[in-house]
Amino acid sequence: QVRLVESGGGLVQAGGSLRLSCAASGSIFSINEMHWYRQAPGQQRELVATITSGGTTNYADSVKGRFTISRDSAGTMYLQMNSLKLEDTALYFCHIENKWAQWWGRGTQVTVSS
Repeated sequence: QVRLVESGGGLVQAGGSLRLSCAASGSIFSINEMHWYRQAPGQQRELVATITSGGTTNYADSVKGRFTISRDSAGTMYLQMNSLKLEDTALYFCHIENKWAQWWGRGTQVTVSS
């Protein structure tokens, strides 16, 4: 069974940067879209960024211009987060879907301090 594993989270000061990674333990074929979500305590999970099979990217308004989603040829997905703000503190999840199924990682914690 394929598992997604996120890494790269941590504690960073406001204005700093982090790079999250999402790797799959096996092959996922015919990927439609890959996403990063986040969930802060007491809040609903929100979509942060999307990258399609064709490479089109979309971002939540709150992160536009600061975050960049990408993937490499091995299928690992990344989220480069710059100019981090206190409100970016959350548990970040990766999500991958094809036409048959979807997969979630367990999340990596990002904490931004003042």
